[in-house]
Amino acid sequence: MTGPNATGPNATGPNATGPNATGPDNDVSASAVRPPGETLVELAGLSVGYRQHGRLVPAVDDLSLVVAAGETVAVVGESGSGKTTAANAILGLLPSNGVVTAGRITLAGNDVTGASDRVLRQLRGPFVGLVPQDPMVGLNPTMRIGAQVGEAVRRRGVDRRLVPAEVREALERAGVDQPAMRARQYPNELSGGLRQRVLIAIALAGHPRLIVADEPTSALDVTVQRRILDHLASLVRESGTALLIITHDLGVAADRADRVVVMRRGRIVEQGGPREILLHPREDYTRHLISVAPALSHAGGVVPRHTTTATPVSAPLLRLDGVGKDFRLPRGGESRTFTALDDVSLTVHAGQTLGLVGESGSGKTTALRIAMGLEPPTRGRVWLDGTDITGASWSTLRPLRRRFQLVHQNPYSSLDPHFTVGQSIAEPLVSFRVGDRASRAARVRELLDQVALPVSYADRRPAELSGGQRQRVAIARALALSPELVFLDEPVSALDVSVQDQILTLLARLQDELGVGYLFVSHDLAVVAALAHQVAVLRNGRIVESGPAATVLTAPAQAHTRELLDAVPGQRFAADLAGATVRPPGETAPGPDAAGSGAAVGPSLKSESGAAVGLKG
Repeated sequence: MTGPNATGPNATGPNATGPNATGPDNDVSASAVRPPGETLVELAGLSVGYRQHGRLVPAVDDLSLVVAAGETVAVVGESGSGKTTAANAILGLLPSNGVVTAGRITLAGNDVTGASDRVLRQLRGPFVGLVPQDPMVGLNPTMRIGAQVGEAVRRRGVDRRLVPAEVREALERAGVDQPAMRARQYPNELSGGLRQRVLIAIALAGHPRLIVADEPTSALDVTVQRRILDHLASLVRESGTALLIITHDLGVAADRADRVVVMRRGRIVEQGGPREILLHPREDYTRHLISVAPALSHAGGVVPRHTTTATPVSAPLLRLDGVGKDFRLPRGGESRTFTALDDVSLTVHAGQTLGLVGESGSGKTTALRIAMGLEPPTRGRVWLDGTDITGASWSTLRPLRRRFQLVHQNPYSSLDPHFTVGQSIAEPLVSFRVGDRASRAARVRELLDQVALPVSYADRRPAELSGGQRQRVAIARALALSPELVFLDEPVSALDVSVQDQILTLLARLQDELGVGYLFVSHDLAVVAALAHQVAVLRNGRIVESGPAATVLTAPAQAHTRELLDAVPGQRFAADLAGATVRPPGETAPGPDAAGSGAAVGPSLKSESGAAVGLKG
C-alpha cells in the first residue's frame, strides 16, 4: 500500500507506518516499532506544547510509540527531551497549560486523546499505574503511609478487613523494610529513598496492566534499585504487565529494557534493542549518553578517580566519634524506639572528600544532620576543627556555620523561587553581614565565574534555569562565605547523567583550586568514585567498611560493599560487551594518530585497566 498516510505491513509513503514501512524518513525514529502481543499503548504522531506568555512552546513533536503487553520499553534522554511530557500525556496528567496539538493517544484500543477527567480516572489504577519521580510531591504529608497505600488497594474492591495485610504485602514487594512499622509513619519520617519505594508500592497495589515509571529509581540506592527493577521485571514476565520506564540513565535502560527509545528535544532520534543501540549507535547524542553512563563506560566496573591508598596526615576538619542516635516511634508497635545510628566514627580532612555511602534508611542523612548540628546525638561526640560542638546552642553554632555549608539534594526546591540567582548566591553574605552591596555584587560575579555560569544569569530566577544550572547556583551559594567544609547531600541524584558528569567535574575542580573538604553523602558508588578520597559504607546505622576509595571500591572486604558495587546499573549489559570491539557498519578503525590528535573517536567500553575494548563510535 502506498500514499501519504499509508499503513500496513509493507506500506510506503512519507507518513507510512507498519513493520516494514518505508519512506523519506525510513528509520526507526520515524515511526513506531510495533512489537508482538496485545497493544496497550499507542502514540501516533503525538505533539504536545505548553502555553507560555501568549505563545505555544513545543515539548513533544510527532512522537510515535507502541507498548505491548509483557514488554519493557525505556525512553531515554536528558532533562527537557520530552520524556515526562509524553508520559503525562498518556496518563492525562498534563498541567493546565499543556495541550495536545496533534496526533492520537490510544490505551487498550480506546482513543483517549480528548477524554474527560472522569474517564481517565477510571483508567488510572486498574489499567495504568504511575510511579512519579518526586516523592515529596507524590505523597500526602498529612496521611500515614498505610492509609495512602490502602487507597490504591481499596480501588480494587478488596474487603476492608483485608486491606492492612495487602498494604503490608505491597510495601514489602516494593522493598520497604519493616512494613508494619512504616505503615504507621508519615512521609516526613522516611528518607527520600523510602518515600520513593512507597510510591512504587502504591502503583503495585492497584495491580495495573501498564506501569509508567518516571525516573522510578533515581532516588534509590543501587541495591534497592536492582531489587525494585527485578520485581518490576518479574511482573512483566509473570502477569503480562507492560512497563514504560522514563529515565536519563542509559545503564538502567540497557540492563532492563526490551526496547530503548532515545529522545532529544521532543523527538525520537533512534530506537531499537539495547544491543543494537549500544553497539551500533547512529547518533552522536546516543554516543554521548553512553559515554557518561559510569558502568557502560567502564565495562561494568567502578573506577575511583583517586588511586592513592595513603592515610591523610593533616588534622581533621570534622570528626564524629562513636555517635549514636535513637528516635521515638509512634505507639501501636512492638518497639518504641528506632536506632538510626550506632557507634559511628567519621573523619573529613581539608582538601579531601569523604564519601558516605549506604542504602536508603542506613543513617546517612541522620549522620549529616548531626555533623551540621541540626540534630543532637543520643551518644558520642562531634568535633569541628578541634572544637567540641556536641549539643552546642544556636548562638554557639552560628559563627561556626560560616566555616561549613550545605548543598541540598534537590536543586528544584533548594532555591527560593522569588529570589534572583544573584540574591540567592548573596544570601549567606547578607545573613552574616559580610561586605557592602558593591562587594557582594562583585563576589556574586566571581562565584558565577567559578561555577561556569554567565554573569548575566545573576538576574534570572530559578524557573528560568535547568536542573544542572540550579545546582551550580546552589554550589556557588555554598561557597559564598569561603567555607572550609561543604556537606554534599546527594548533590547529583536529581540530575541526568550528562549533567551529573558536569557537576562532579566542577566539584573536583573547585576542591583542587580552593582546598575545600567535602562530606559527600550518596547511595551511588559510581558517583562517589568520581570524587572521593576516602569511603565509609553504612548499613543499618553502623559503618561496615571504611578506608581509601582505591581500596574500598576495587577490593572490598565486606559482602555488603560488594553487593553495592555489583548493583551499579549497566553492569549486566556492559560485562557482556566488554570482550569485543564492534563498530557501526561501514566505519573504519581510527588511524594510529587518532587518539593522540585530540579527535573524538566516540565512547568506549573499558576494561579495569582502562583499555578500550568495545563500543567504538
